[in-house]
Amino acid sequence: MMGLTTFGAIMGFAAEMAGKTEEVYKTFVSKARTQGLREVLQGLAEEEGKNQSLMVKTRRENVTEMILEPVTGLQQEDYEIDLKAPEVTEDAGLLKAVLMLEERQRKFFRDASSKVPLPEVARIFRKVAQKKEENLARLQGLGLSQTLGSNS
Repeated sequence: MMGLTTFGAIMGFAAEMAGKTEEVYKTFVSKARTQGLREVLQGLAEEEGKNQSLMVKTRRENVTEMILEPVTGLQQEDYEIDLKAPEVTEDAGLLKAVLMLEERQRKFFRDASSKVPLPEVARIFRKVAQKKEENLARLQGLGLSQTLGSNS
């Protein structure tokens, strides 16, 4: 069990998670068959790039006094997803994988926001979680329109 037991560990994990997710989304862009899904994935990839930069910057700005501040109740395993699972090619499969990633990140940032000792960082985490919430709603709408056979 890898516990995310310090502020530094949480910020490092958050930055790494955003970076890996950005790479996955960029890969998915090239696999998506519909223009609509490609555009959504491109936007999500850019958002993850910004999230990664934000996590790195937040860690750096708060590094001195808080990096070793103890945190309890977060386990890295709770937020890991094996994306090397079966090769995803269909748009519906891509969408399902993206929904899993967004949900995982929403859960992480929501959980972590209540654990981090800095109000400013907790606020940033809540904002990211809120954005993930909006992404999930948008993606679920996209999935509905795709299952109904519309390719808009």
